[in-house]
Amino acid sequence: MAGSRLPRQLFLQGVAAVFMFAFASLYTQIPGLYGPDGILPARRTLRPQGKGRWQQLWETPTLLWEAPRLGLDTAQGLELLTLTGTVLALGALLLRPLRHPLVYLLLWAAYLSACQVGQVFLYFQWDSLLLETGFLAVLVAPLTLPPRHKQGRASPHEGLPFWLVRWLLFRLMFASGVVKLTSRCPTWWGLTALTYHYETQCLPTPAAWFAHHLPVWLHKLSVVATFLIEIAVPPLFFAPIRRLRLVAFYAQVLLQVLIIITGNYNFFNLLTLVLTTALLDDHHLSAEPGCSRHKRTPTSWPKALLATLSLLLELAIYGLLAYGTVHYFGLEVDWQQRTIHSRTTFTFHQFSQWLKTVTLPTMWLGVVSLAWELLMTFWRWTQVQGWLRKLCAGVQLSVVGAATVALFLISLVPYSYVEPGTHGHLWTGAHHLFGAVEHLQLANSYGLFRRMTGLGGRPEVVLEGSFDGHHWTEIEFMYKPGNVSRQPPVLVPHQPRLDWQMWFAALGPHTHSPWFTSLVLRLLQGKEPVIRLIQSHVTSYPFHKQPPTYIRAQRYKYWFSRPGEQGRWWRRQWVEEFFPSVSLGDPTLEMLLQQFGLQDKNPPRAHSPSRVLARALHWVRTQLSPLEPPTLLWSLLAAVGAIKLVQALLAPGPFQSSPLARGEKQRPASKDSRAASEPAAPSSNPGNGSRPPRRKK
Repeated sequence: MAGSRLPRQLFLQGVAAVFMFAFASLYTQIPGLYGPDGILPARRTLRPQGKGRWQQLWETPTLLWEAPRLGLDTAQGLELLTLTGTVLALGALLLRPLRHPLVYLLLWAAYLSACQVGQVFLYFQWDSLLLETGFLAVLVAPLTLPPRHKQGRASPHEGLPFWLVRWLLFRLMFASGVVKLTSRCPTWWGLTALTYHYETQCLPTPAAWFAHHLPVWLHKLSVVATFLIEIAVPPLFFAPIRRLRLVAFYAQVLLQVLIIITGNYNFFNLLTLVLTTALLDDHHLSAEPGCSRHKRTPTSWPKALLATLSLLLELAIYGLLAYGTVHYFGLEVDWQQRTIHSRTTFTFHQFSQWLKTVTLPTMWLGVVSLAWELLMTFWRWTQVQGWLRKLCAGVQLSVVGAATVALFLISLVPYSYVEPGTHGHLWTGAHHLFGAVEHLQLANSYGLFRRMTGLGGRPEVVLEGSFDGHHWTEIEFMYKPGNVSRQPPVLVPHQPRLDWQMWFAALGPHTHSPWFTSLVLRLLQGKEPVIRLIQSHVTSYPFHKQPPTYIRAQRYKYWFSRPGEQGRWWRRQWVEEFFPSVSLGDPTLEMLLQQFGLQDKNPPRAHSPSRVLARALHWVRTQLSPLEPPTLLWSLLAAVGAIKLVQALLAPGPFQSSPLARGEKQRPASKDSRAASEPAAPSSNPGNGSRPPRRKK
C-alpha cells in the first residue's frame, strides 16, 4: 500500500477550507438568527444553573460561557467565535505550520460552541459531519513538521488516524444508501425519486431545471447508479487492491459533483469530497516523473503470480457488481426505443434480511482493516533506530493508537442504527463510551434523502404583508423559490439557514415550526437584522420604510415550468392558508408566543458601548454588511486562489534547491551506481560516512 502523506495534507487543507466557509457563512446570519432582535436570540439558551464552572462547561460545552468576561453578550461572543474561526481556518489553509492539532482543536471547539446555541438552525447532518471530521483532523494533523525532502523521518503513527476518515466516509455513504430503502419510500423503491428530487429539493440550481426534464428512463437509471455508489461500492474502500479503492474514489467524486451542479447543499458535498481523500495515496497524487512510471525490473514468479491473482480478483468484483446491478434492478436494453428499462426485483423483506446479514460483517470488516493498520504501524515502529527515538515514537503510538481504537468503538453505536437488531448485539462497553461523549458529537448517525417530499408539487410558504388587511404584498426571499420568473440561484458554499428552515416548515403545519411565529413577530416589529436574512439590501424589502401592520402566510405548490415557457422558471398554485393574519398585540399571536416560550420576559442587559472588543466587532460588521453572503464567501475563495498562485510562483523550482543549482560539487558516483540511485533508509549514525546506508526491502 502506498503512503498517505500527500492525501493527509490535502485532507487537512480541505477541512480548513470547509471550516472557513462554515464560519463565514454563519457569521453573516448571526444578527438575524441569534441577536437580541433575532428570530431565536442565543442568550436564551445559556442560563446558569448554579453549577460549577467546569461541570457547566462539560454538560453544555461552549466557549460562549466566557463571553460576559469579555464584556460581550452571547450573540457578540458568537460573532467573535465565527470571526476567529474564519481567520484560523484561512491561516491553516494557506500556511502549512498552522495545520497543527491545536489549531484544528480550536476550530472544532469553536464550531461545537456555536452548535450548542444554534438551536434549530444548526440541526443539520452536515453540521454534525463537520464536527466529527474536525475532531479527526486534530488526530491527523502532525505535531511537528518533518523537514522537506526527508520523508523517512515521519513518525510511524502519523497515518493511523487517517484510517478513521475512511471509516467515516464508509458510514456516511453506506447509511445514506440503506436508509433510502429502509424508509419504504415508494419513489426510491420505484426508482422514480429523481423525477421529483430536482424540483422539490430545498434550493435547486439552474441546472436542476434541465436535469428535471431528462427522460424518465434516465432518471430511473440514475437512481440505480445511486444505489450502486452508496451501497455496493463503499465496502471497496477497504479493499487491499489499490485500483479498487481508486475506482471507489472516482465513483464518489462523480456523485458529489453531480449533486453540486444540480443543488445548493452549502459545504456538505465539499466536505464529502474532502473525506474521499482517504481513498488516495502518494503515488496517485504525486506529480514527480519518477512516480508516474514504474521501472521495468525483473519480477520473481511469486510476485507475478500475486499480481495475476489480484487482477483476476479485481475483474471478478467488477463482474459481480455488474451482474448484481442487472439482476436486482432488472436492467433491460430496448434497442428500438433506445432506452434502458429498470425495476426493483427484490422485496422489502428480502432487503431487511440482507441488511441483517451484512451489517455485522461490515463492522468486522472495519475491525480487520483497523487491525491491519495497527499491525503495519507497529512494524514501522520496530524499524525506528535509536532507543530515544523509539521510546518517543512508542509513547506517541500508544496514545494515538488508543484514541483511534476508542473512536472506532464509539462510532459503531451510531452506525448500528441502520439495523436495530445489530444495535442490540453491540458490546456494552461501546455503548458506555458513546454515552459518555455523545454530547461532544464525536460520532454521529447519518442518512441523507431518506424520503422524497413534494410528490404532488413542492410545498412553499409565501409571506405577505399589508397595511390595511385588504391589499397584500408578497415578501420575497433572496434564495428560495418565490417569484416564478426568477432564476434559481447558485449559492455554494453558503447556506441561508432561514431559507432552509422555510423549506422544512412548508412540509407541515406552522405549529411544527415554532420559530416561524417569532419570524412573524420580528417582521411586524420591523427588525432590520431579520429583514437582512430575507433581503441583503434593505431597500429591496417592500416594507423597508414602514413595517407592515398585518402579516400572514400562504402555502403554494410549485412545479418547474415546462420547456418552451419563455421567461418562467416555475409554475405555482395556491393551496391553503399557512399562518393566519396577525398584527402586534393580536391575541392569536400572543397565544402562540406564550405557547412556544418565545415571549421576551427578560430584556437583554445593556453592555457598555465603550468596550473596545464590542466596538471592533461592530466596525467589522459595518464593513462587511454591504456584501451579500455568497459574494463574501466567493471573495474568500478568490483570495485563497490568488495567494496560492503567488506562493506557487515564488516557490523555488525543483532545480533551484538541488546541489548543482547551489554550486555544490557533485559527489563521485558509488561503485554500485544502481544501489546509489535507489532511496535508502536514514542511518542511525549519520556522522559515520564509511558505512554504506542500509536499504529497506
